[in-house]
Amino acid sequence: MTLTVSYILTGIAIGLLVLYGADVAVTMGSDDQEGFLPLDDMQRGAGLGGPAIILPIIAFFISIKKPSRGLGGMIIISGILILIGGLAMVITPAPEGVERNPLMLFAPAIFQIALGAIKIIKS
Repeated sequence: MTLTVSYILTGIAIGLLVLYGADVAVTMGSDDQEGFLPLDDMQRGAGLGGPAIILPIIAFFISIKKPSRGLGGMIIISGILILIGGLAMVITPAPEGVERNPLMLFAPAIFQIALGAIKIIKS
């Protein structure tokens, strides 16, 4: 049961990250700086990015005693998607008046990748 819940939480996190990335990609390609979701940068980060960082960590800890290579792989995928987003943030220039801190993304991404690796090694 806990493993099923963990898969669902991590799947939701991956879906949120893909949605986040797609909305940012549309925003970057648009002249009016608006994606297909009616959210600004802060709302997008809090509503999509925040849960996407927290859910895989919760999934790991609620299924800590259950071996699962698949869940470990999904947690690593989530961490990699966050790393890709962080790299994209570093590469693209920040809008005027916006200060970015890529460490806020790299640290949780590396933590998630480590948790996924631990899950796979213990399986």
